[in-house]
Amino acid sequence: MNPMRFFDPHIHCTSRTTNDYVAMAEAGIRAVIEPAFWLGQPRTTLGAFTDYFASILGWERFRASQFGISHYCAIGLNSKEANDEGLAREVLEVLPSYALKEGVVAIGEIGYDEITPAEERAYEAQLNFAVENDMVVMVHSPHRDKKRGIQRSIEVAANCGVPMNKLVIDHNNEETVKDVLDSGAWAAFTIYPHTKMGSARMCELLRQYGPERIIVDSSADWGVSDPLAVPRTAAMMVEKGIDPEAVRLATWQNALDAYAQSGQIDVQALEGTLEVDQRQLFGENSVLRGQEPRVDTPVVN
Repeated sequence: MNPMRFFDPHIHCTSRTTNDYVAMAEAGIRAVIEPAFWLGQPRTTLGAFTDYFASILGWERFRASQFGISHYCAIGLNSKEANDEGLAREVLEVLPSYALKEGVVAIGEIGYDEITPAEERAYEAQLNFAVENDMVVMVHSPHRDKKRGIQRSIEVAANCGVPMNKLVIDHNNEETVKDVLDSGAWAAFTIYPHTKMGSARMCELLRQYGPERIIVDSSADWGVSDPLAVPRTAAMMVEKGIDPEAVRLATWQNALDAYAQSGQIDVQALEGTLEVDQRQLFGENSVLRGQEPRVDTPVVN
């Protein structure tokens, strides 16, 4: 078993297989956060959103636990689908019914896609909700015009009264990291195989800026992505001679510190080992298909 432990605070587990969960646990991933996001094609009804929110709050949390991984989530209306304003208004009306449930560590991922007025209205509404309920906010930054999008994300969040220590800006790159760190927010980086941020570039950024408020995640989803991006990047960092403590902060502690502000994470329990009992059911479902269940024997001290 890998002696290091990792927190992947942005991964879309609903898009991943049970084999991914096994590999993640074996690589040392102890906890994950699954933010609500765009599923690849537009949703056309409110029920499609509410069923999805219920799934990442319930079934996916159970599924992760069956492989020894603690699963948390963020709930929000994503920026891309905020442009369907009629449906967006319906989603925003029901959002409180899901965003205040157990296991929700943030409002997210929210922010900008094309940086439209509709996206900004949805973003502001959710920022205001986060402030009213003292919640952490996870921000999605746009794929195009990223620097302007992130600067605007920070400006609007500040205007809404979001404390910068409760603002996590994700999908950063070399152009944006200084703006985020200078604002006092957390700077998260998505490690993708071919886009956004690669492991080697991440190593150099950590070396340049140090580990304070730096977070590494995979954002692994339905596209070409890697659910082991966090442990693979940590291994490269160590190989390149980066201080192991800086690696631990960027791949474990910083994410824990940022999202534990939600009050939804039992930090002491997370430091231990999650005992697995695959005889458990969610409703009438298990993760097994006839296989022998894994049942961990509790360790007696």
